[in-house]
Amino acid sequence: MSQPLPAFPEGFTWGVSTSAYQIEGAVTEGGRGPSIWDKFCREPGRVQRGETGDVAADHYHRYAEDVGLMADLGIGAYRFSIAWPRIQPTGTGPANPAGLAFYDRLVDALLEQGIDPIATLFHWDMPQPLDDAGGWANRDTAARFGEYADLVAARLGDRVKLWITLNEPVMHTYLGHMDGSHAPGRTGLDSAFPVVHHQLLGHGLAVAAIRRHTSGAGVSIANNYTAVWAVGADGTRDSAGDEDRAAAAGYDLLHNRLFTDPLLLGSYPPGYEMLAGADVDSVVLDGDLRVISTPLDWLGVNYYNPSGIGAPQPDALMPFDAPPLAGFPTTGFDWPIAPDGLREVLVGLHERYPGKMPPIWITENGCAFPDGDGPDTDRIAYLDGHIRAVHAAMAAGVDVRGYFVWSLLDNFEWAEGYSQRFGLVRVDFDTQRRTPRASFDWYRDLIRGGTQ
Repeated sequence: MSQPLPAFPEGFTWGVSTSAYQIEGAVTEGGRGPSIWDKFCREPGRVQRGETGDVAADHYHRYAEDVGLMADLGIGAYRFSIAWPRIQPTGTGPANPAGLAFYDRLVDALLEQGIDPIATLFHWDMPQPLDDAGGWANRDTAARFGEYADLVAARLGDRVKLWITLNEPVMHTYLGHMDGSHAPGRTGLDSAFPVVHHQLLGHGLAVAAIRRHTSGAGVSIANNYTAVWAVGADGTRDSAGDEDRAAAAGYDLLHNRLFTDPLLLGSYPPGYEMLAGADVDSVVLDGDLRVISTPLDWLGVNYYNPSGIGAPQPDALMPFDAPPLAGFPTTGFDWPIAPDGLREVLVGLHERYPGKMPPIWITENGCAFPDGDGPDTDRIAYLDGHIRAVHAAMAAGVDVRGYFVWSLLDNFEWAEGYSQRFGLVRVDFDTQRRTPRASFDWYRDLIRGGTQ
């Protein structure tokens, strides 16, 4: 960090990201219905210390204070998510007026401060009644998602000019429907591919709905991407053998390409059958991929860390293993800190989809450390390194238009409860007092001098 950060082009957007269930609280107010996370949090052993998002950072009541923090930070845009159960408490039917009114107030407050709102329609908080009917494994959910998108775009489309349909469908699939560590807590492979496909189909239907109600709005999806490095059992790249490299290629297909090839190429990548099984034709119907591959205006890239992948252990569920990467510092999650992985991801997308890749926005990048992290130097170092990696990718020809820190506030961190803190702003969850960290000041200084 001794060297000044390189200058970014004029018009580059700096921002922060959050999600509804992680910060809003007020889960029974304003007509909101229950979500899969409300149920999941109440199942014993699912979340550390039995914590819930019932109050979280109380953003529902304190959004004006939080918008004030954003104004002080100097960001150009704020990425937030809309809680589906606030808009449709049961996942179907007319919009809940109180739910729409909350997001009206939030959007107007942002615009009054000169901050562009970026709305994400689904950040993992499905209305519980929809999940009771099968959730994303049920094709009907894709249609319901399109109807929900239509309701939101009809209300906010005159002011929201940038939209994200889904957040990280890969992680929602794997964590929520395969290993069961996230809501709705399902395990196994039986419904994995229908969950993948119906999310992507819902995305395509939502794109059409948004464009019906907006003029010139940019529509995207936010995928989680990782640099995939073949490693041996000791977690080093030098010890990787042929079986490890084959496993890494398979993991890259499932994590990165499975959720990008259909969007940009209109087809699933060869080899996806390892997840889909024998029932592809009953899931992928005529016309689906045309809907899914409706052209994007931009692509959201969420990046946190690379993945070390090796040959699978005997009787493994999936055809790969993920030993800890050796030789890297780690975050509070024990995720390896490797900024060059972000450069590799961005250049790889640019090269893998020539002529197909829309402009990229880094819609999430950040790190968690335990509370009491002192001078906040680890977080600043993480952000510094990754922002340099973005600049290096841009110098290599990648069209990147914006960068968003995850997250503005400490939040409810899913199955980890409140044990992991990603915020530029510390939240005392007993008093709801907000205290900007040193990384907040560092990012504010970067934004002030980060364009030319």
